[in-house]
Amino acid sequence: MQLTTADARRSVLHRAERLRRLSDTERDLIRLANEPGFPRWLEQIKATGGCAHPIYLAGRTTVVDADTGQVLRRYDTDTEPGVRMAVRCRNRRESRCAPCSRLHSGDTFHLVRSGLLGGKSVPVTVTAHPRLFVTLTAPSFGAVHRATADDERCHPRRDGGACEHGRPLGCGHVHAADDPAAGQPLCADCYDYPSHVLWHAHAGELWNRTIRAIRRHLATSAGIPQSKIGDHLRLSFAKVTEYQRRGAVHFHAVIRLDGPDGPSTPPPDWASAELLGAAVRSAAASVEVSMPYLPGVGELVFRWGGQLDVHSIRRAFADDGAVTDQAVAAYVAKYVSKGVGDAGGTDYPIRSLDDIALVPVSAHVRALMGTCWRLGRLPGLEHLRLRAWAHTLGYRGHCLTKSRAYSTTYGELRTARAARHGVSLSGLDAGLSPVVESVWRYVGSGHTPGAELIAAGIADDLVVLREIRRELVAERRWSDAA
Repeated sequence: MQLTTADARRSVLHRAERLRRLSDTERDLIRLANEPGFPRWLEQIKATGGCAHPIYLAGRTTVVDADTGQVLRRYDTDTEPGVRMAVRCRNRRESRCAPCSRLHSGDTFHLVRSGLLGGKSVPVTVTAHPRLFVTLTAPSFGAVHRATADDERCHPRRDGGACEHGRPLGCGHVHAADDPAAGQPLCADCYDYPSHVLWHAHAGELWNRTIRAIRRHLATSAGIPQSKIGDHLRLSFAKVTEYQRRGAVHFHAVIRLDGPDGPSTPPPDWASAELLGAAVRSAAASVEVSMPYLPGVGELVFRWGGQLDVHSIRRAFADDGAVTDQAVAAYVAKYVSKGVGDAGGTDYPIRSLDDIALVPVSAHVRALMGTCWRLGRLPGLEHLRLRAWAHTLGYRGHCLTKSRAYSTTYGELRTARAARHGVSLSGLDAGLSPVVESVWRYVGSGHTPGAELIAAGIADDLVVLREIRRELVAERRWSDAA
């Protein structure tokens, strides 16, 4: 049957109408699927694990023999779709990139676990070393609403008193964990915002002094000169930062005692977990950081809060409710993917005072950011870089820090993963002297709407596959044990 000109026109108009009704994402999906390099691009996105915000690079890597100059391997993005290659953004925050956050959390789990159970260059004998799980908190800067359990009221008061600003000193409500009021001050005018952000700015130094104080207290308890404590033992640790609902950080730390040569040697017999716990409590109660007097701020002394938790870490599979190796590693890995955004803040840097007024955060967090911005211009506080770290409420430390001898590193874990996937110099003749020459440049980042949808599907599939694999491994272990 031959179409008339009118039929052909109606057909074209019908297809145009259908295209017009498509969303931008659907149009972009059609465009991607019709690109000649779509299969290879899909391989790249799968290789990034469905990264939500990939980085695109252009360049080349060449492996040559240092002795002869012979080219052994070569990779160039000239043959790739768009003349570029996608790599992971490696952002640890779950709010920014869930796939990369899961990978980073997994690396953190193995980093912390190897320091507790051994493996990855750490001997398994560390399980016999004294090990503690310690939580250090910030002091109070003012009363805040708190989420409670078992129908417990927030701040019950019978006298019904009020602060100097006329606001109630108590709160008879029961706040659920997801209540927006939880973490907000009872009276914003009474809350000490300058001390809050300045404590954040000095929290890193407070931790460093605490570690030094623990060493001094151990030496004093053992009757050893403080300068000689390194001849008897070494203090190793891994620490993660968590934001509370009130916007204050607290630290979770694994602290381990080793011999003088690190985890490969046992500590002396007198260095017990009980002695280490006593040293931690003594150091946390005594250490402080002073800030000189400044006009408009005053003279401040920063200390830890009164809430201190010290638990001895038991070996895995303890069934008496004790804190175990596996539980601690999982706990730290969970919090390494969190940020100030999980406390109602934002993970994006603040560029101006107008940003603070527009950012979608609570009034309490906005006040903390504004305090950082105001204090950041004062002479004598420039070195704290409060404006640059206003989005983290003045805290500028890393999410996870560790001592050198605690365990492996993120870099070593990434290198091992690359080698497992075949991205290494293995396979070359033993007599060669390979040298890697790389030239790369940044050419873009992020996804188009259609690419974002495809990447999210890939990431979801990987999560499902990971759960299936975990269940199969658990079933296999159960059957072997039976």
